Amino acid sequence: MEVQTQGNRINCPLKDKWQIATPEELVRQRYICYLVNEYQYQLEQMGQEITVANGHRGQGKARADIVIWRSKEDKQAAKSPLIVVECKAETVTIREEDYYQGYNYAAWAGADFFVTTNQKETRIFRVVKGHMPKRLERIVDIPKATDNGKKIKELLAQTKAFTRDEFSKLLFTCHNIIRNNDKLSPEAAFDEISKILFIKIRYERNDNKARIFSKEEFKKLKTSYEAIQSRDSRPFYQQLFENTKEDFAKDDLFEPNDTIKIKEASFEAIVEKLQIYNLSNTADDVKGIAFEKFLGRTFRGELGQFFTPRTIVNFIIDILDPQEGEMICDPCCGSGGFLIRAFEYIREKIENDIQLAKNRLKEQFLDDAFDSMTDKQKETVTGQLASYLNQLNTELDTQNQGGRVYNLSHNCIFGTDANPHMARTAKMNMIMHGDGHGGVHHHDGLLNVNGIFENRFDVILTNPPFGSRVEKSLLITDADRFADNEKIQYYINLYGADYVDAMKQITDHIGTPVLDLYEAGKLSGLTEVLFIERCIRLLKPGGRMGIVLPEGVLNNTNLQTVRELFESMAKIVLITSIPQDVFMASGATVKPSLLFFKKFTDEERVQFDNIKQAAKEEVTDKYKEQLDALEAFLTDRKNPADEKKAKRIEKRALDAKIATETWAIVKEKFDYTIPIAQVQKAGITTTGAACENELIDLVKEYTPYRKANHLWTTKKLNYKYKIDEDKVIRVDQDSNTKELC
Repeated sequence: MEVQTQGNRINCPLKDKWQIATPEELVRQRYICYLVNEYQYQLEQMGQEITVANGHRGQGKARADIVIWRSKEDKQAAKSPLIVVECKAETVTIREEDYYQGYNYAAWAGADFFVTTNQKETRIFRVVKGHMPKRLERIVDIPKATDNGKKIKELLAQTKAFTRDEFSKLLFTCHNIIRNNDKLSPEAAFDEISKILFIKIRYERNDNKARIFSKEEFKKLKTSYEAIQSRDSRPFYQQLFENTKEDFAKDDLFEPNDTIKIKEASFEAIVEKLQIYNLSNTADDVKGIAFEKFLGRTFRGELGQFFTPRTIVNFIIDILDPQEGEMICDPCCGSGGFLIRAFEYIREKIENDIQLAKNRLKEQFLDDAFDSMTDKQKETVTGQLASYLNQLNTELDTQNQGGRVYNLSHNCIFGTDANPHMARTAKMNMIMHGDGHGGVHHHDGLLNVNGIFENRFDVILTNPPFGSRVEKSLLITDADRFADNEKIQYYINLYGADYVDAMKQITDHIGTPVLDLYEAGKLSGLTEVLFIERCIRLLKPGGRMGIVLPEGVLNNTNLQTVRELFESMAKIVLITSIPQDVFMASGATVKPSLLFFKKFTDEERVQFDNIKQAAKEEVTDKYKEQLDALEAFLTDRKNPADEKKAKRIEKRALDAKIATETWAIVKEKFDYTIPIAQVQKAGITTTGAACENELIDLVKEYTPYRKANHLWTTKKLNYKYKIDEDKVIRVDQDSNTKELC
């Protein structure tokens, strides 16, 4: 069975008529075909838009999108159905309230199974009879039409929520298959798993009628392949990888000559283990958390990689409140946790905005006059409305180059990681979560690359490596130079002279120590210290940053001059001390703090420099006689060398005293409040289990304080939508520019 369309109409066999092909109707009819083709249900035992009554008086009725009975006889007898399905448009993110809304329908109807789908994401729940559950219980699958009562009971008992623990355990199982069968190192084993995951993603993402890349499916494809290939052709699983490399070629995920380096038996075993999940259907960040947990245990000790818990990521992003159109970067992106959450955070704002626009259109078209129209007139009006709603949906499509989510995913999210496995994982992770991966690069985060350079970003969020050092022997080399002339020209066209100047950081400093690029490099070689300066430099004037740092950066007296350097570049707008427990599950033992900076605006820069200059002149004048005497002694060639040495020590001590007194005056004159918070519970225990999260309340307390004190300014895009000659036009109210959706 296939979906039939003619123009903007779609055949609805369950209603025996053609209707307007709204985005939701397309999803509904595709899922009906899926139920017929994959589960062998007959149209005679299904119904569309069936009214289900609430047993509680006064709470109304609702219409379920698709209802499936055990048989056509049960349907005719109006018995309780087996399954209720709630459909949403493909571009609509399914939220928890949608689950409960549909679950209500299923409960009222007396169904055993409840399904919610927007085609990209399908979730299946069992219906608990007699009461509304505090949480919905996901299960593996719905029954096929031929399944008997015993099989149905088994399915209802197989609760299989796609949790981070389950998926990470599954990845470990796959990892061990490779270690045992193919004797590869942890890094190499992960590379092979990532290749199989991408083959699976590619297959399940393409139009394969929602089939999962299972062992059975692999064998069918292999048989078809071998039937038309000669005996000396490459093995089918290698061909699958070649096809996958072609699809992801522009993303630099794999080397051109890369192949799968495990036996076919290992490949099949892993495909079989992974077949219980459809990776393309799972749109939340669970996979990312599982990757982080898996990688943390696999590479910890070898690569020193630690991962930022979700509670911390959410807190930093909630505090910084990134907006649509802002440029966002993580120069130590690891597996992409910060970038993924930032992407989702802004996408949700866009989705809410589009929903408001849809509601306004519905109010406009489905007004009081609509009720008095003839059926023919109503059909015309609803057809027009469906067309406009469909145009609005294109704003959420990552493939629509003019859309708002496309702009977010392709032009606003950037990251680097010096470890190739982490950079690849970040790209994998972001592709699975809706995109933004194109701005992620395998590159030293301290060096400029492509769209990542100074004074470019509105928001920086990062967790840099702790405790390691950048040695003076680490030089900038030709290997750091970007060599692809085609891409260089692409970036010049994109960023102009700013890009050319940014690349001089590398091209003009070949053979120079990386430390020499930074003022902090003269004071400390600690990676976290260098990354603070790097992040501040990446920000635009007035840009804001959230960074995870070891608490020693704040209270170690040896780093006083380092702190003064940073405070001469940016304001500290919040310090949050969090318990050491938070990172222990990831293997880190350092007590962390969360620091939030706002880079000086141009006006603040001038104000600070003027205050500092005046203070320096004031203090220098105070010690002028001593300074002059020391300078005269040191420049007099007649004075003995050993006495000059003593005077140089005295001069250095006086210079330090002048610097201390100067800074004290600067702090007094350039004075502002630095909020400091300490939380005892941050949502995660030493074992990684969930616990109370005081950070949530801190966000609620800090946000109104931040707004009332104008700590930073976020410019929200001011979009409105209007209809112009049967097209929905997006209008920027501030610039009055108009664009088609």
